[in-house]
Amino acid sequence: PILFHVIKQLQYSKLIKKIVVATSLNSEDDIIEDYLEEIGIDCFRGSLDDLIDRHYQCAKKFNFSAIMRMPSDKPFFDPQIVDEVIELFNSVPNDYTSNFPVPLKFNIGTEVEIFSFEALEKAWKNSVKPSEREHIFPYFHNHKNEFKILYSPNLEKFSNYRFVVDRDNDYKLVKLLADKINKSPILISDIVNLLEKEPELKKINEHIDFNEGQSKSIKEENN
Repeated sequence: PILFHVIKQLQYSKLIKKIVVATSLNSEDDIIEDYLEEIGIDCFRGSLDDLIDRHYQCAKKFNFSAIMRMPSDKPFFDPQIVDEVIELFNSVPNDYTSNFPVPLKFNIGTEVEIFSFEALEKAWKNSVKPSEREHIFPYFHNHKNEFKILYSPNLEKFSNYRFVVDRDNDYKLVKLLADKINKSPILISDIVNLLEKEPELKKINEHIDFNEGQSKSIKEENN
């Protein structure tokens, strides 16, 4: 499953201390908990739509002082980029560090965000908008005066690539990338090199809205 590849990629990180999969309490996600038990990865279950609450309750249970949020629709997290963002987060005192701009300009597939437990708790207590409860990061950027935020531009040069899985065509591309590259870990440089050699692959999912999820949440809260 895609979740296997997400976890496998992250296990190549030199700086991640613990991986926990936080899924929902809905019965259709029982299969996720069963699978994680098979492969020896901790699972936390919480709200389906209120992701801030799910992350907050998970962080409390595991006593995390800092949380890196890694959406499981991104099977090719680059562990080198992950560690770069962790190093930035650890370099100076801050509340929130990411390598993607807000408002979003791209959704490549190896976006990373890290926040302190104290910052998450503040967002958990005060976020009201659906886009903030569901996507977490908008709260930090909507209240920049309340947090110290660091941003790494290390993904800007890859902004025209996409290997996140939201739609069928995304999955088709990701499967082809995995089959053709066939190494571990798969780095963003491996993907870029392949897509430059075979540019027709990019056409498979180039029509998909990169910011579909957040756009939907914002539309709902404005109705």
